[in-house]
Amino acid sequence: MISIPMEHGFTAAAALFALGVAGVLIRRNILFVLLSLEVMLNAAGFAFIVAGARWLQPDGQVAFIFLLAIAAAEVAIGLALILRVYARCGSLDVDCPSKMKGCDVTYLADPYGPLGRISDPGHLWETPVPT
Repeated sequence: MISIPMEHGFTAAAALFALGVAGVLIRRNILFVLLSLEVMLNAAGFAFIVAGARWLQPDGQVAFIFLLAIAAAEVAIGLALILRVYARCGSLDVDCPSKMKGCDVTYLADPYGPLGRISDPGHLWETPVPT
């Protein structure tokens, strides 16, 4: 069986990780930042697999499966946040959430329904209409 030298695998993992870091630092779109984070996680998983293959142990594959589970959870939460930011700002710019500061949200006088509990949590805050 032909094996790839460990240095080549780690070099490829480092190059992928560097591309992910560059994407996080350079991009202004939240979606591309999320994709760059995924590239970084996959580079770390690739390094685990290379190290596990070097010592003929399955630990690298186990760590990579754990990393895939973390990446799936990160994608689910990240996409939910992206949808909320887009619904709120109308843009996927990274600086948009830092500009919100919550100052344009007014609290309704009576968020509780007639039964004394929150009847519709989606209507707790109302965005004022600009005049």
